[in-house]
Amino acid sequence: MNNKEATIIFENNMKMNVVQIERCSVGIANYVFIVSTATEKFILRCSKNKDAYKDTVYWLNKLSTYEIPIPVVLSSGGYKNYSYLILSYIIGDDFGNVYYKLSDSEKKQIAKEVIEIQRKVSKIDIRTDEDWTWNRVIDEMLSRAEERIKRKHYFDSNKINIVKQIRKEIQEYLDKVRPIPYLDDISTKNLLVYEGKLSGIIDIDWMGFGDMLTFVAMTKVALLNMNLDSSYIDYLLDEIHPDMIAYKAFIFYCLIFCVDFMGERGMQFLDKKIPVNSRVIQRLNNIFDMIMEEWNKCSEP
Repeated sequence: MNNKEATIIFENNMKMNVVQIERCSVGIANYVFIVSTATEKFILRCSKNKDAYKDTVYWLNKLSTYEIPIPVVLSSGGYKNYSYLILSYIIGDDFGNVYYKLSDSEKKQIAKEVIEIQRKVSKIDIRTDEDWTWNRVIDEMLSRAEERIKRKHYFDSNKINIVKQIRKEIQEYLDKVRPIPYLDDISTKNLLVYEGKLSGIIDIDWMGFGDMLTFVAMTKVALLNMNLDSSYIDYLLDEIHPDMIAYKAFIFYCLIFCVDFMGERGMQFLDKKIPVNSRVIQRLNNIFDMIMEEWNKCSEP
């Protein structure tokens, strides 16, 4: 997908002339463009998958009544071999890009608002598949990470076995997790911040069902992977108030996302390759060891 094709899609659907169009660097599964007209901006997302945005449109429309700062769906359809989605533009930058500029009070306020949003989402009346179980979700994440790590050989696959052993200690907790809806893909990306305040949530292509602590765990690993402090995580946990067994589950989820990040290194998504080098490998290995230390501390009698 190039700028010319993207311009044709937008102009044909919105009946507005494009003044400027820019491909975003974010997004590994979609082509994402910021489209500027004479008066306003829009987001154009394109994918080679048929009906790629069916679920996105469904969830955005579903969430639109919950007073959550999300984009408005303006148009969707197909063009040649592409699916496309045109959305309203929300000003702001990805949380991870501005994190270092934020004060502690700003991080704390964003954490409070994010958890408020998650609690609103948790009230959505949704039925999952009859065969849904939280353990199945965990199995799929671990299996995916294991397959990727073994295929690429950048990391020691025995780390998966370590995580599987740890799982046994909190299995009773995992067995009790119910399919509660939550936004599971807001971490250092998809959470927009403008002038120190939460301005919007984007790329809602699906809904998570289960334990909300997973999005906190993913955010922690993402921040550590960017060599950023994790004070924001403390603020999120302060809002959630997990008990000891829930906190141990949170550490377990951090380990899952760490091996998940490991599995992604060197993978190709569309025309983007996830970078991998000796520094990346060492950093993720160090993160894994650090999280294991946290696990050992909270497991002490």
